[in-house]
Amino acid sequence: MLDPTMIRFYNTGEMQPHYESQEIQGRQSSFNAFPGIPIHASKDLTNWKHVSNVLNRAEQLPTLAITNKSTSGIWASTIRYHEGTFFVMTTLVFDDQPQTNFSRWDNILFRSTNPFNSSSWSDPVHFNFTGYDTSPYWLSNGTVLVTGSHPWQVQPGITQTTIDLTTGEVGSDVRYVWNGTGGLAPEGPHIYFKDDWYYLMIAEGGTGVNHMETIARSKTIDGPYTPNPNNPILTNANTSQYFQTVGHADLWQDASGNWWGAALSTRSGPNYTTYPMGRETVLYPVTWKAGDWPILQPVRGRMSGWQKPATNLSIAGEGPFADAADYITFPPNSSLPIHFVHWRIPVDGSYTISPPGHPNTLRLSPSRLNLTASDGNYAGPEGQTFVGRRQTDTLFTYSVNLEFSPQQQGDEAGISVFLTQNHHIDLGVVLLPNTSSSASPQPLAPYFRFSATSYLAVPPPLLVPVHTSYPNYTMLSNPNATSLNLYLEIKAINVTHYAFSAGPTDAMSETITIGYAPAADVSFGFTGRGYTLLELFVILATVLTPRTSGTLLGVYATTNGRSVNASSPGTPAYISEWQYTPQGQFLS
Repeated sequence: MLDPTMIRFYNTGEMQPHYESQEIQGRQSSFNAFPGIPIHASKDLTNWKHVSNVLNRAEQLPTLAITNKSTSGIWASTIRYHEGTFFVMTTLVFDDQPQTNFSRWDNILFRSTNPFNSSSWSDPVHFNFTGYDTSPYWLSNGTVLVTGSHPWQVQPGITQTTIDLTTGEVGSDVRYVWNGTGGLAPEGPHIYFKDDWYYLMIAEGGTGVNHMETIARSKTIDGPYTPNPNNPILTNANTSQYFQTVGHADLWQDASGNWWGAALSTRSGPNYTTYPMGRETVLYPVTWKAGDWPILQPVRGRMSGWQKPATNLSIAGEGPFADAADYITFPPNSSLPIHFVHWRIPVDGSYTISPPGHPNTLRLSPSRLNLTASDGNYAGPEGQTFVGRRQTDTLFTYSVNLEFSPQQQGDEAGISVFLTQNHHIDLGVVLLPNTSSSASPQPLAPYFRFSATSYLAVPPPLLVPVHTSYPNYTMLSNPNATSLNLYLEIKAINVTHYAFSAGPTDAMSETITIGYAPAADVSFGFTGRGYTLLELFVILATVLTPRTSGTLLGVYATTNGRSVNASSPGTPAYISEWQYTPQGQFLS
């Protein structure tokens, strides 16, 4: 989901073997997802590689494990490069706390000299700043300023002060430098110095359909700032465009001196109801003549502009390219791919690759809590057993093989389209009393359970006995059989709906569709409807994929409330043959 931030740097040869220009994109607003703040790099503005995660170790930010509400966690970040070091500035937000509670905002700064390696990102330096969307700026005399958004519900405006990036000490002279043009929630500030002017660009209007980008300039960095008479400089408000909610932008120059911008958007159309991939990051050309205001090309599904560099896939880093498919077999001695994420920091021991007796599988040790947990907002330190990857295409097929032998009532494992704890669609295999039996007590039997939770209307829950689903498949015909080997699938069959299917792993012809669900159920918002948790890169006519919090496709295991501990760990589930296949993008 994110409020994009971009930089360009010239490689000196220390991190890669050539002197080449690279664009680095810091994905932001990863909220409760972990790992968080993914970093992508490109040499051609088309092919983007997931090269590292800034937030990759539990000890970096242990309080992320106990956030409350889906809108808590990491908010917008800014990435900048200065004298050989990369800096990422962001805010850990406790969104359940009042706007006036200073502890609501934990502003932090990470640094690295090699953004292509997750382990190179430092532990954070914490600094006191009332607000969010913080962004650093270096003056020529060495002074560093931090500019950010004051909570608009208290007093809207952009504030600024000095900061020591080593200690986190901030100045006492916090000042308002601009309040915007009158739109809701002035936020997401970035400062640029060009032609003896300081330009301050911000977002206004909230991240819904009134979202827009505005700009002002001053001869001195602390103002006063004079707004552009042609504000807003970027918006799709009051249009019929498929791409809506455009704003929260950043600007930079490529190696040829051409200006570009990146902003967030949603492929929702003005109706703003179905956009399961949530916020997307869009890239567009910018014209910025000497002494003048920047002119940002309006965002469309297909665009033309500056000549992009020649294709270049020679990029260091740990992860896949943004448009890559998944085929993950979990071989021995491997790790989870860096684009896999959990909901908050995972509990140690919950995910084991190729355990004894189960090579080429991912063992899920169940959590007591299911995906909703107790109230749809909080999970606490015991966590939830879930791991997923982003939905990165309008149309796709996602599937896994599940080996599961549930032993006690409530044991469940399955697949999910997961946005937040209160917005997800699940197909699980759960052990429940066999309602077709006349015995007392009724024996337990495995069922497919198809269910959803959302602030919108959801399909009615559906229970289907596993043993009656495949009458021609004798291995599942025993109503008391609990040793299961199943293929589970989620397919985006069109722009608006998902299909959930299941079948025996060794008899794919027996696969049946269990249920359908609308994508609108996992299209929900933060500032009004639409502040969802996922972004997508749209580079001219090329659609790239997100690597931040949002609609996730993944697997889970739970006891549905039964306590788990060392002496009673619950029934594990074994996942294999994890596949994600992109099958199409809609641009209009």
